[in-house]
Amino acid sequence: MTVKLTGQRSVADVITSIGSKTRNRMAVYFSAAQVAYPPNELTMLALKDSAYLEVWAGHANHPAFIHRYKIKALSGVSGPKLREGDKQVPEGIYRIEGLNPNSSFYLSMKLNYPNNFDSQHAHAEGRTQPGSNIFIHGKSVSIGCLAMGDDAIEELFVLVHDVGLHNVRIAIAPTDPRLAPLSIGHNPAWVAELYRSLEHEFRQYVRSKT
Repeated sequence: MTVKLTGQRSVADVITSIGSKTRNRMAVYFSAAQVAYPPNELTMLALKDSAYLEVWAGHANHPAFIHRYKIKALSGVSGPKLREGDKQVPEGIYRIEGLNPNSSFYLSMKLNYPNNFDSQHAHAEGRTQPGSNIFIHGKSVSIGCLAMGDDAIEELFVLVHDVGLHNVRIAIAPTDPRLAPLSIGHNPAWVAELYRSLEHEFRQYVRSKT
């Protein structure tokens, strides 16, 4: 999905406008987790089937659960994104490339899809248009992106800004691999490797039952 620019605001303008009130809302989550704000590192785990996005702070060796957001809308089915226009939300481990303060979907954060893994397999299969412009954004409409609603995207936008783009990663899986192994189904054979990496990533983030 292409998230168009609709204004002339800068990221700094947005942070000045909503930063204080948004950090106050998030303070409840971080206080409950006993984590100082902002954390040094941030991981987001997105689940396509249940439409939830979890936020974890700290390194994977000692992560702290911060909050779980309901994804308002996402499109497609189980399986990775393969081409432009397939309406699939990608699956894999990504970084945030940039923050868009002028999105037509209020605010947005661009993922680095296709990453090296995606591009490598697209090239091997002769797929010259694997797609692009995948965002986490506001509102509740999606064609290949994660639509979070406006309150949630405010929090995620400010949080990612405060932590720093290079300290944030997001893993997107079809189902929760902490509950059961991911099934390759009818996907290409290389998806088995992708799913092993997602299983390893997710299993580092388990909420304490105490």
